[in-house]
Amino acid sequence: MNRQPFILLVMAAFFLVANVMAEDRIAIEKNVNELIAAIDNGRDPSSFASDAFTPYVFVMELSGRLLVHPTLAGEDLQERVQPIYEALLQATPEGVWVKYTWKGKEKFTFAKRCCENLIVASGY
Repeated sequence: MNRQPFILLVMAAFFLVANVMAEDRIAIEKNVNELIAAIDNGRDPSSFASDAFTPYVFVMELSGRLLVHPTLAGEDLQERVQPIYEALLQATPEGVWVKYTWKGKEKFTFAKRCCENLIVASGY
C-alpha cells in the first residue's frame, strides 16, 4: 500500500493549520497593541467593549480585577481563577504568549503590561 498520498495530505493539513494560527497570533497582537495605544492616548480602559475585537480582548488590573471582559467584567480573577491570574502576571511591556487551561480547554493568550497597573490580553 502506498502511503505517500496520505503523508502528503497530513503535511498539507499541518501547514494550513500552522499558517492560520500564525495569522491569528498576528491579529491578536495587533488588537492588543491598538487597545494599549488608545489607553496611552488617554482613553479610559474600562470604556472598551470586549467584543469590539475578534477574538475578544480583556483588561485586568494587576490586582486581578477585570475591567473589560465579555462575561467576567468586575470580577477578581485572582480570587476566582488563581492559575489564570498567575499566568497573566507573566505579561511584560513587550508582550508575551502565556498558556493556561480554562473550562477544560488549553488557551493561548497574548498578554502585555500597560501603564503601571494594567494587563491587556487576547487569545484563542
